[in-house]
Amino acid sequence: MAISAPVVLCHLTREPIDEVAVREAVAAPECGAVAIFAGVVRNHSRGREVRYLEYEAYEPMALKQMQRIAEEAAQRWGARVAMVHRLGRMDVGETSVFIAVATPHREQAFEACRWCIDTLKERVPIWKKEVCPDGTYWIEGDEAVRSVE
Repeated sequence: MAISAPVVLCHLTREPIDEVAVREAVAAPECGAVAIFAGVVRNHSRGREVRYLEYEAYEPMALKQMQRIAEEAAQRWGARVAMVHRLGRMDVGETSVFIAVATPHREQAFEACRWCIDTLKERVPIWKKEVCPDGTYWIEGDEAVRSVE
């Protein structure tokens, strides 16, 4: 059975992510699997305590790239895809990124969801600053660069 028109929802927000709404956006009667990735702010990174994170983005380009990623996943896996990323300050325990992918079967949902978050981290111009007791660090890829503020 063919999947109904693919949903591709991409959004940047400074408000807490409504995870239920994102999941419901991809729901369809023919989809028996919904894979979800929730990126949550943790209390440590690279051996340092983290007090909070701040995310910044080049918003028009970030949305354009997120849309491309979601459309590619929708086409490649026959998926319904929703991705939301927060910007601004987030405290430990808050969700910074939430991705929901619905497909008829779980294998495709898991593959597509993992591909979406990995590709988002590679392509989308969103930058993370970790605020720690000993200073602030901009994170670029796997490297931390200490901020001079």
